[in-house]
Amino acid sequence: MGKTTERVLFVCTGNVDRSPTAEALLKDKKGFEVLSAGTYIHARRRVSERLIDWADVIFVMEEHHKEAILDLRPEAENKTIVLFIPDIYRRNSPELIETLKTKLTKHLNINW
Repeated sequence: MGKTTERVLFVCTGNVDRSPTAEALLKDKKGFEVLSAGTYIHARRRVSERLIDWADVIFVMEEHHKEAILDLRPEAENKTIVLFIPDIYRRNSPELIETLKTKLTKHLNINW
């Protein structure tokens, strides 16, 4: 039997605005297990080797987030995708939600 869920990790800096918004978008979608984390030392949930290993795919908001992931787990290179979403959005803002949907549709088989 094939795998039925994809484990998705979203990473931003503080785990306050961008990654929690992305997590909330996918949280109730069938076929996904979703978590979010931040790279900052004082992030709400800090990214860790355990979270990186748990994820099938990791979406990071900016290039420096990918660098932080690869510092912890260089072998995560092939499952880490940069979305290029700058830190200019507030949590759950309509602009952030639309940007996330547009960018994630290119990488995930999902209907919004």
